Amino acid sequence: MSERALPPWPYPRLMAHRGAGKLAPENTLAAFRLGASFGYSVFECDVKLSGDGKSFLLHDATLERTTSGAGRADALTLGELAMLDAGSWHGPAFAGEPPATLAAIFRYLRANGFSCNVEIKPSPGNEWRTGAAVALDVKAMAQGMAVVPLLSSFSETALEAARATVPELPRALLLDALPADWLERLERLDCAALDANHKALSAGIVARAHAAGRRVLCYTVNDPERVQTLFEWGVDSVITDAVNRLPPPA
Repeated sequence: MSERALPPWPYPRLMAHRGAGKLAPENTLAAFRLGASFGYSVFECDVKLSGDGKSFLLHDATLERTTSGAGRADALTLGELAMLDAGSWHGPAFAGEPPATLAAIFRYLRANGFSCNVEIKPSPGNEWRTGAAVALDVKAMAQGMAVVPLLSSFSETALEAARATVPELPRALLLDALPADWLERLERLDCAALDANHKALSAGIVARAHAAGRRVLCYTVNDPERVQTLFEWGVDSVITDAVNRLPPPA
């Protein structure tokens, strides 16, 4: 099989995980602002739907770990979610920080010339609906942005929905371990990139992805020596928590 041309890759070599890694409450506007203070311009974040179908940032299927709420994240309306405290769990300095809406995040990104890697994180049973809705929201909210957002997901159903709804947005398939057919999955979903656990990668895998016309990014890497090794292998972007120790390239 002949090599394919690599798609454009407008993203920096380092992306901030959930806004500012572990230095601020994840997936909040406060985290994005803190990550930006260290020079980061592209941020990974987790997006799902509220009970009334609005896009907001949260990693877990339930509310307990990172908010003052309890139960399923998709059981509350966006208005009810706005009343929760998503900052106190991290420390008193962030007390009162609300869960971030995707709309608020994109207002901040557009105003500052930033972009993001939106991980579509469906609540159980809402994979197709979430993939389609988040893709439509990102398309609308990203108008005028210099760097188009990247959509990623562990859910192949969500990526299929995003492709069917907004095919022009680039997509990446998230994989923790690489199945034997990982490249075939990328091709079937027409993904621009593989987004893998860095422990699953090798120089050979990166080369194989590139030869097939797919970019490679990986998560979540906090050791500078490991980051350098991944770049030597040809990894295109690394997602990190260590925003205070891994300054992005100038």
